Amino acid sequence: MRCATMRAFADLLDALIYTRSRNAKLRLIGDYLARTPDPDRGRAMAALTGSLDLPAVKPALVRALVEERVDPVLFALSRDFVGDSAETIALLWPEPEVPPKAGAPLTLSEVVHVLGTISKSDAPAALASMLDRLDADERFALLKLAMGALRVGVSARLAKTALAQAFGLDVDAVEEVWHGLVPPYAALFDWAEGRGTQPTPDNVPVFRPFMLAHPLEEIRVSLDEYAAEWKWDGIRVQLVCVAGETRLYSRAGDDITHSFPEVARGFATPGVLDGELLVKGNAQGAP
Repeated sequence: MRCATMRAFADLLDALIYTRSRNAKLRLIGDYLARTPDPDRGRAMAALTGSLDLPAVKPALVRALVEERVDPVLFALSRDFVGDSAETIALLWPEPEVPPKAGAPLTLSEVVHVLGTISKSDAPAALASMLDRLDADERFALLKLAMGALRVGVSARLAKTALAQAFGLDVDAVEEVWHGLVPPYAALFDWAEGRGTQPTPDNVPVFRPFMLAHPLEEIRVSLDEYAAEWKWDGIRVQLVCVAGETRLYSRAGDDITHSFPEVARGFATPGVLDGELLVKGNAQGAP
């Protein structure tokens, strides 16, 4: 049976926390991915590999939220005793005065969609509404997800290895194109289950290692053979356009397309462009 509820994701996190064996963790993640439908398993992979970004939810917001429902002194004492904010809040969160209307169980994709698109001003009410619908284990999973700190003893490499083993893929092939894919990794799971072709650098806009400058130990040719230009101080970036899709990467290989969408939209030529990203202002003397 395929299950995409928060209950299933909470059970996975709980099992991973209490499992020491690496092979056992691989099996747990692989089994979850095999029985969970798209796009929820892709969202779970994003969470396990640290690729999930929910900017509207910050720890301070969550603390303020719980202190509206629970005595702040009790929360502080409990937090010191438990040692983990998400676990403390999950256990202390009171039953709502008005029980929520019965409905379909929350899915992982529903949670990620709401928290990933909501405004910061609307986030407290939306998060509280979700917490009211869940039990303690599910609340723990939701809060870990929302605050971006799973800490369940799983590295990004281990999660990718589990995916590769579960579907008989080459983990190095998965790693090679990982940064060119975006959650919920539909192309990756299509390949894994035989519905699509293997994502490769030829059809996925992946990051390429930068060509960095190095000092010359000794000049063996005439300076007449060199050209020099001004070096503006900005952000070293890489624009990659492959198969009609453009991504913008930082020097460290992080996908920063969402930070400068207009730059990505302005580059539609197939290829890779390495350069300095500058912000042009109207101040006197600006380039």
